[in-house]
Amino acid sequence: MGPAKKIPTHEKVKEALHLIRGGEGQFVEFKKKVNHPEKIIREVVAFANSSGGHLFVGVEDSGRISGVKYPEEDEYILSKAITDLCRPKISFSVDILQIQSDVEILHYRIEESDNKPHFAFLVKKHRYGKAFVRSEDQSIQASYEVRQILKRSKQVHQPIEFEEKTQELFRHFESHPCITLTEYSQISGLNKKLASNKLIHLALSGALKIQPKEGGDIFIPAE
Repeated sequence: MGPAKKIPTHEKVKEALHLIRGGEGQFVEFKKKVNHPEKIIREVVAFANSSGGHLFVGVEDSGRISGVKYPEEDEYILSKAITDLCRPKISFSVDILQIQSDVEILHYRIEESDNKPHFAFLVKKHRYGKAFVRSEDQSIQASYEVRQILKRSKQVHQPIEFEEKTQELFRHFESHPCITLTEYSQISGLNKKLASNKLIHLALSGALKIQPKEGGDIFIPAE
């Protein structure tokens, strides 16, 4: 990561305004201030563990651009938090953009990582961090299943064997759009650990997609 550059180029400002007008979503997050950087790094981790994204500081949830009073100081604080409290290290860049003569914001670009999963150490003394992923406009703590899929996604996986437990799963999809781990455990008779391993394997093999949710992940057939 290089130092922030105060280069209010027309192209960068134009891109930032376009993204901000679109509102928060899968690839965009707004923060008004950097008062609690340890709370912001979960968004950075979520973007790195997903498909990347844009973090704007000085923008309210509504999309109103309020700006930051001390952009260089805020950039230093947040960039240091990302470097110190995220493991493995996350690749990002940051620009200080002058939107109006007296309004400046920070624009962080977080790349999708090839070294997932990343963890946010929300408290420095904690031995273990927490992984987050992006789901629409939310950063959700990653379940065991999501973490395993992220971790093993680059590996070569065994082909799917359509034995009885797998067939039961796909019969379920004939009348239901999705399934949870608990539901699959119930219909298959497998305990939670074995059911989890089966769903992880099917997701890694490309037969299923996992959709992280606050109340529990759901699995859907891959298109």
